[in-house]
Amino acid sequence: MTIYNTAGVCAKEIDFELKDGIVTNVRFNGGCPGNLQAISVLVEGMPAEEVIKKLKGITCGQKTTSCTDQLVNAILEQMKKKQE
Repeated sequence: MTIYNTAGVCAKEIDFELKDGIVTNVRFNGGCPGNLQAISVLVEGMPAEEVIKKLKGITCGQKTTSCTDQLVNAILEQMKKKQE
């Protein structure tokens, strides 16, 4: 399980697993519960590259990021660590 501390959004952290390039068990801690629970269900079992393609760059209101964009950052960070 990876725990990612977010920046600039309502959700304080994102817990998820990335195994063999597949995203599972996404849980947002904080933020908009209904919307983020839906995002977690929608990305379950999805290839990381597909999640990145669909969610990268989404913003929330006047913010330069969003909870879903932070999920992309978390996935990218984890992918980088696995390559090292």
